[in-house]
Amino acid sequence: MSKLVHNHEILLERRRELRQDQTKTEEKLWWYLRGQKLGVKFKRQHSVGGYILDFYCPEKKLIIELDGGVHNKEESREYDAVRDKYFTDLDYKVLRFKNNEVESDIEGVLEKISSIFKI
Repeated sequence: MSKLVHNHEILLERRRELRQDQTKTEEKLWWYLRGQKLGVKFKRQHSVGGYILDFYCPEKKLIIELDGGVHNKEESREYDAVRDKYFTDLDYKVLRFKNNEVESDIEGVLEKISSIFKI
């Protein structure tokens, strides 16, 4: 098996673009994740293999993805399932939240994230 590459150089420009053009929902969740507010360090728009993650906690091998309306399409759900399996096969934990969950119940979202740290 080839070595897993974090933040591959080929994705550098795209990661920068995504950080600069983050959605309002990503911005909201990032406010709660940044600066170790939950007791662990998170990175945003970090890449693992050929995928760019919304948020990543290296210490806990935790990936957090936010899903907007486009993720409701069958094609997107299939892509997300393949992507999630890739990460879980590598022993990463993946949490997915719909944008409206972050917007309407940030405390619940943060509790679900924090519960992973207690495992």
